[in-house]
Amino acid sequence: MQVRVIGLIFMAATVVMVILTYALVSVLTSRLVDQKQDVALQELERARIAVEQQIAATGTANSVQVRINSARASLTQLGSQSGETQASYEPVIVVNGSDGSVTTSPEGYRIPTELRNGVSQDQVMVQYAPIDHGDGTKYNAMIVGTPTESDIPDTQVYLVMSMESEESTLALMRGLLSAAAVVVIVLLVGIAWLATQQVITPIRSASRIAQRLAAGHLRERMAVEGEDEMGSLAQSFNDMADKLSKQITQLEEYGDLQRQFTSDVSHELRTPLTTVRMAADMIAANADSLDISTRRASELMSRELDRFEELLADLLEISRHDAGVADLSTNKLDLRNCVTAAFGQVDHLADELGVAVNLHLPDEPISFEGDGRRVQRILRNLLANAIDHSEGNPVDVHLGANDTGVAVTVTDQGVGLKEGQEELVFNRFWRADSSRKRHSGGTGLGLAIAREDAVLHSGTLDATGVFGRGSCFRLVLPRVPGEAVEEAPLGLYVPEPKVMAQPQGLAEPQGQKGPKPLAAPQDPNDPKEGQP
Repeated sequence: MQVRVIGLIFMAATVVMVILTYALVSVLTSRLVDQKQDVALQELERARIAVEQQIAATGTANSVQVRINSARASLTQLGSQSGETQASYEPVIVVNGSDGSVTTSPEGYRIPTELRNGVSQDQVMVQYAPIDHGDGTKYNAMIVGTPTESDIPDTQVYLVMSMESEESTLALMRGLLSAAAVVVIVLLVGIAWLATQQVITPIRSASRIAQRLAAGHLRERMAVEGEDEMGSLAQSFNDMADKLSKQITQLEEYGDLQRQFTSDVSHELRTPLTTVRMAADMIAANADSLDISTRRASELMSRELDRFEELLADLLEISRHDAGVADLSTNKLDLRNCVTAAFGQVDHLADELGVAVNLHLPDEPISFEGDGRRVQRILRNLLANAIDHSEGNPVDVHLGANDTGVAVTVTDQGVGLKEGQEELVFNRFWRADSSRKRHSGGTGLGLAIAREDAVLHSGTLDATGVFGRGSCFRLVLPRVPGEAVEEAPLGLYVPEPKVMAQPQGLAEPQGQKGPKPLAAPQDPNDPKEGQP
């Protein structure tokens, strides 16, 4: 900002000084020229009268050249008597002959033709023209001319006045004004720098301290100097920092307490849960001796105990992620084996719901380094979620890899996701439809833990979907944990709309069944994501 302000002031000062210098030089030039012209016209009138008198006094027996030379000599003498030096102006007398000849005094002196023509029409003329010194150099001069009423027809008197002194004066004024402009601009820029420095310094300090506050240095504060606007800004900033620090500290303490509470409760519940489990197992072992209602109650208790144990395990796992103590036990893995192992844990659910799961496994191994337990847990959650929401339609699993990463997509053709739910599905205990029955009996933490496991590998877990058409979840992991994946090996896909059964005798619709990419390419291994 300081550079912009100084730059604007520099540009504005430069423009103003250029305009001011030009205006002053123009006014001074006009004044000098007008003054020079007034003096020249006054001298020209005196010269005309003197030439007429001298020509009249010279006998007609003399030649025209002699008579005008005599008149010119009288002009020189007149200038000396009036205190004017000969160098102030140079008198020239011109006689235009009837035969087109031109006689001048001094001889050979050339007056511009345009000027002589104007004077021949009984006009007093002024013209600026370069004049030869005689030694090959030229100088700018003002030439004034007037006709005479002598007995020599078409006699004209000219005064040639040098403009060198005026040009020197103008050059000096231009130099002085230019130097003054430079000094003024430098002073303005310096003053602007000092003024902006008084404003920019507190702002820079506030910016620097805000960055340190964002980095976790909650004790950083601005120095309050004076009671002006900058001091008020510093005081307000410090008050805001105090309140933010207090709120952040309270939130951190609350978060720590919440995580500690979750962990403690999970641990404390394990002992009574184990006791209840042992009792439930003893009751279930003698189920044949129980009546029907008691046996049913025993089955419900065993089922809810299974879900309770799963919930406790998920709570302990999510608390480890929150506490930052979750670690990786990496090994060399084959992604195909992880997928088949995860499917082996949910195939009973697929059989129960009659859902066909199509595993599109490549022939060659897809190797990477990772925690096999966590990767299988991610895939198990994705497969169970897809089977549970597939509405009886097939589920497709694709694998892909490139030089920097590996990927798995799990696509179903079931309920799908509404707009804006792509991130909500990874929230803890979030459900799109709370009234919908879950066949897998999930705890509501599976996808949240899956994303934490993916982030622990420096990978990503994302989703997309179309309501009523299905959804697609994609897991992308680096070849080596901690490295970056330059481009996802697989894109996100949404299934084709369900095709209604055709009446007998009509041709089947043509087109590819299964998952359809959002992008124009329909190859499931295409790494580029498309648009709907």
